[in-house]
Order: sequence, then C-alpha cells, then structure tokens
Amino acid sequence: MKVNELTPLPLWTIFEAIAHIPHPSHHLEQITAYVIDFGKKLGLETHKDEAGNIVIKKPATPGMENCKKVVLQAHLDMVPQKNSNVSHDFTKDPLELIIDGDWVKANNTTLGSDNGIGVASILAVLQANNLKHGAIEALFTADEETGMYGAFGLKPGFIDGEILINTDSEEEGELFVGCAGGMDLTATFRYQEVEDIPEGDIAIKLSLTGLKGGHSGVDIHLGRYNANKLLFRFLKTAVADYEARLSWVSGGTLRNAIPREAFAIVTIPNQLKDEFLELVEEYEETYKSENSVTEPNISFKAEETDLPQTLLPEEIQDDLINAIVGVRNGVARMNPAMPGVVESSSNLAIVTTSNGEATVNILLRSSLESMKDALASSLESVFLLAGAKVEFSGSYPGWQPDPESSILKTMKTVYQNLYGKEPAINVIHAGLECGIIGAVYTGMDMISFGPTLKFPHSPDEKVNIPSVARYWDYLVAVLENIPVK
Repeated sequence: MKVNELTPLPLWTIFEAIAHIPHPSHHLEQITAYVIDFGKKLGLETHKDEAGNIVIKKPATPGMENCKKVVLQAHLDMVPQKNSNVSHDFTKDPLELIIDGDWVKANNTTLGSDNGIGVASILAVLQANNLKHGAIEALFTADEETGMYGAFGLKPGFIDGEILINTDSEEEGELFVGCAGGMDLTATFRYQEVEDIPEGDIAIKLSLTGLKGGHSGVDIHLGRYNANKLLFRFLKTAVADYEARLSWVSGGTLRNAIPREAFAIVTIPNQLKDEFLELVEEYEETYKSENSVTEPNISFKAEETDLPQTLLPEEIQDDLINAIVGVRNGVARMNPAMPGVVESSSNLAIVTTSNGEATVNILLRSSLESMKDALASSLESVFLLAGAKVEFSGSYPGWQPDPESSILKTMKTVYQNLYGKEPAINVIHAGLECGIIGAVYTGMDMISFGPTLKFPHSPDEKVNIPSVARYWDYLVAVLENIPVK
C-alpha cells in the first residue's frame, strides 16, 4: 500500500503532496504557493500577510451559520534533520515516504509530520463538501520551528475567529490546554586564532554520532544523550591529560533539536597517539554502558587528519570546555502541580567555532515566566564567568490553561461520545503558537490536539497511521459540534 492510499484518503493524499515540496524553515516559497493555489482553486477567500502567514476562509455550511467562527491553525515549515552520512538537500529534494507497519516515516530524514499532518488535515477540511461546520478560517503560519516568526508577525484583523484549534500536538487522545514559553541564549567567545602548532603534533578528528536526538521540548525528559555534552566531557580529559589543543568544533544544527552528532579536530603529541585512540575507545564503551537502552547506536570514533592551520588560544579553549561541561542541560524542574510534566528545561543545541568566534546556542523553556527568567540567569552566569558575551533573543510567552474554556468542554464531550472515555487533559513542554496568537487576539478560546507522532525533529520521526484516522474523525465531529455564538 502507498501513503496516498491510506485512510482518510484526502488527508494522506495532501500530506504526500506536501512531502514532495521542499519546505524547511525559511525556505517556504514553494509550500506557500501550493497552499495559496489550493485555496484559490477552491474559490475561497485567500490572503497572505507580510510575515508569510496565510489565511483561507470557508463559509459555514447551511444551518451552521450561528456557530462560533473557528480558526484551524498549523505551521508550514518542517525541521530539516538527517544523519551526516545521508545525502539530502531539504531545500531541493522531496522526502521519501515509507510505510512501516502502523507508521509512516521518511528515509533517513525527518518526516515533516510536524506539522504537515496538521496542514494536510486543514486543507482536507477546506476541500471537503460533505462536512458540517460553522465558518472556518484556516491559518497557516510561517517559520514556527526557528523562532515562531509567523506568529510574532500576526497583526490584529488578519483573522477574526473566536475559537482557535491548533493541530501541532503529538499524542492522540490528549487535549493540550497550555504550553511552555521559551527563549534563546547565545554565548560568544571571541579570540585571535593561534597559528603556531606545537612541533611534533598530529591532528585527530573526533566524530560522535548515532544518537537519537529528538524534540528539545517533548523529548527532553527521556534521558537521551546530548552530543555536545558528551564531546566536551571527553575534551576536558583530552586537554588535561593528553596535551590536546582544540582547533575546531561543530555540534548540533538546530536550536529545537537535541544534538545527535558532534565533531571536533584536536592536535596531540604524536607519541601520545596510541594512548589517545585507546582513550576514545574507552569513552565510547563508557557512553554505551551508561545509556545502552536509550542510545544503543552511539558511536565515538577518532581518525588522523591533516594538520589545521590554526588553534584556539589555550585560555579560550579551557573557558569554552569548562563552560560547556558545567552548564545545565536537560530537565531543570518538573511541574510540582502536574506530576510527570516538565516545567523548565534547557537544550545545549549548537556549539561551533569559526573565524575567531566560538558560539554556543541554547534554547530554554518553562511554563512559568519567573522560572524561565531564573533559568536564563543561571545559564548566563556560567558563560559570564567563562568570559563570554551573552545575548538573549526570541523570547515568547507560555500559554496558560483556561479551566472554563468552552471548546475544551465541547471537545471532552465529543471525545466521550466517540470513544466512550475521557480524553487526557495536559500541558505540553514545547512552544506552541497559541501563547503568541493569544497575546494579539486576546480572549480567543484555544486548544491543541493531534495524532500520535514519535521522535519529531530527528530522522526517526514517524506518525501513527491508525491515530491519524481517529484524529480526523474527531476533528470532523468537533467541527459539527462547535458552540453557538
């Protein structure tokens, strides 16, 4: 069976079409044109704003005109992640979809089900002529994954719905009524590159690969390794005991993905080569033994390479290594009011050196603004003590639950009627656009739901086929039961 033969057929057909259109963040020209053309071909009012957001308006079906207007919302961009040994250009190449039992995944790349399933389902609603619903505004936002730029660019008047249904959550059977806020930290070490390579030194390239990675919010509690943390843990020993000098490092690629790979080039005295290579093997075995269940495919290798032209100054090298080893990464605090839910976390996302600068990027999250600020101050302090320049950017608010939400009550009742049980009500430790949209459109009643996705933001990303069918049936039933004005 092919993906475009799955049920519900319209949704999967559209999803496959989206998968063949390159649409990583900041490269949305083709997907934007596709969505705009989709709306216009249906004869629906379609608009695009300056931030790249699109709204398509569909009138109510006969007899449903008194329902509150619903905004169905999804983001257009996907996270482009692949392993370093895979040849794939996300700006040009289509995704290769694979059916694996009850799952759809991509061939060694992210799938884009985050948020492509949401986009496809909304377009399928617009296309369908056999559904009952009130007036609908389909809102497609731009560049969510890299900073929620589309949501931040929304201006009053672009939409006027009373209820917003976000389709960007990832566990079927759960309704999300709140989310974490976030902020980006960038720490920069500036230095004059050293051109004097110690006489008799050789160069070694270190490659730490094979980690699972994943979403830096929803997967942060799973105990997965952070490639940057592991690499710099080793580098501290290498510098202290083997006279290693750091020339170059590159770990992680995206702020909202747990780093799966990290690489470095160091120089060491030639006479220490065998001992150094043995040390790499020992660390690989240590890493495997520490986390064999969660990270079964970890690989830490070393190979001799050409001597670099420059090194980091020793004091910068030491400050950078100590800061990376010492800075907090992972879950900072669980939510005391909601057992099992992460309240605050940080993701040591990217570490790079280039042209006299070492740059560290961290994405921190919290459902409490006060804890977000406290965590930011804690992370900042480590890098300031190490002599780095620290800047914050991209702060966005969390979304606080509304226990009196009318759409929550409606969706609980509809779920009970469909499946004979209550849905789980939760908050998600990820950045949904609801908080930002709610700050512009105050008073809007909001909720988020979706099918089951696993391992988003990693090449292991996959979406559960039966859950997509249930998600679609639920969405259709909810639209039929939207509260009246």
